[in-house]
Amino acid sequence: MYAFREKYSLKISSFSFLAMFSPTLLITDDDAGFRETLREILELEGFRTFSAEDGMEAFEIVKAEPVHAVLLDMHMPRINGLETIRLVHEIKPELPCILLSAALDEMIVKAAEKLFAFSVLSKPCSRKQIMSVVRRALQNSYSF
Repeated sequence: MYAFREKYSLKISSFSFLAMFSPTLLITDDDAGFRETLREILELEGFRTFSAEDGMEAFEIVKAEPVHAVLLDMHMPRINGLETIRLVHEIKPELPCILLSAALDEMIVKAAEKLFAFSVLSKPCSRKQIMSVVRRALQNSYSF
């Protein structure tokens, strides 16, 4: 009986340990369908997620919650993705930000580079592309 309890406790402890140290990603996009799809993909890969509808909401989450990386759309209401990166990096300069855009051009890419965005992806992008960039961002920033 004792061995069963010890084994059961170990499983609970292991789950708590994994949940506690799973990287948390913030998904910011005004398109609810894209945001939800991205959330499902990332959670299936073991990440915890927060979601925001626009840059101001994302900025408030970054100020209040532990976030390891931010994925954000370029074109959103109130403030765009570039302005959000600028605000986020004012308070957390080391936080990797990944910009996504359906209307990507050279000007956006150069502006993102000036703001030290970790990466810029063109929408639509594949699950493989997103996971590769997220994993590189976490590896480079935190050695996860």
